[in-house]
Amino acid sequence: MRLIDDQGTQVGIVGVREAIQMAEERGFDLVEVAPNAVPPVCRLLDYGKFRYEQSKKEREARKNQKQAELKQIRLMPKTDDHDIAVKANQAKRFLLQGDKVKFNVRFRGREMAHPEIGRKMLEAIAEQLREIAIVEQRPLMEGRVLSLLVAPTPKVLKAAQQAQKARLAQKASAGTHEESAHPAATEQDDAELDDDELDDDDDELDDDDDELDDDDDDEDEDLEDDDLAAEDDASGKAK
Repeated sequence: MRLIDDQGTQVGIVGVREAIQMAEERGFDLVEVAPNAVPPVCRLLDYGKFRYEQSKKEREARKNQKQAELKQIRLMPKTDDHDIAVKANQAKRFLLQGDKVKFNVRFRGREMAHPEIGRKMLEAIAEQLREIAIVEQRPLMEGRVLSLLVAPTPKVLKAAQQAQKARLAQKASAGTHEESAHPAATEQDDAELDDDELDDDDDELDDDDDELDDDDDDEDEDLEDDDLAAEDDASGKAK
């Protein structure tokens, strides 16, 4: 094997026993770093420390990567043009951050007879976002909901990841500076952050309850529309 010592210096071609003996004498591990080379390359190092540094680099790399989220935007067939423009601008902000966006047009009652209205609405939105987004799923009807899924273009996604990496680096640098300047305030700040996170969780639960209430209201309206349709049919037959 070709051996490299703990200082990074090439020892040369040595036998396995000689390399093991050298590793034991110096208190290092004998690790094969290039098994496909001819002859194989081995190195003297502290394997535990080596694995720790590798895992640390992997964690830092994952931390710097932007994890894409799925943002959902709700629409109605009767949503006016101004509100559609507002929703499109909201989706644009999500896309520039590297997130995917799913538009959901919900139909109620007799609105189910005109799905083309929602389809035209979603196609118009996709056209407005075509410079920064690609369509991953064309308008698709799922029950009473017509959905469109768009994702940021590779160029936009790369820019979002670079911006995220720069923000993390700046935040880490600022955090290190503040911690060294005010070490006593760290625990208090952490406690305040925990309280904020609990408040955010409560807000999310309240939002979920509101959405459930909205869905119940929608179902009640759908039932009322169906009852009205049944009464119209019955009165028509009676005549």
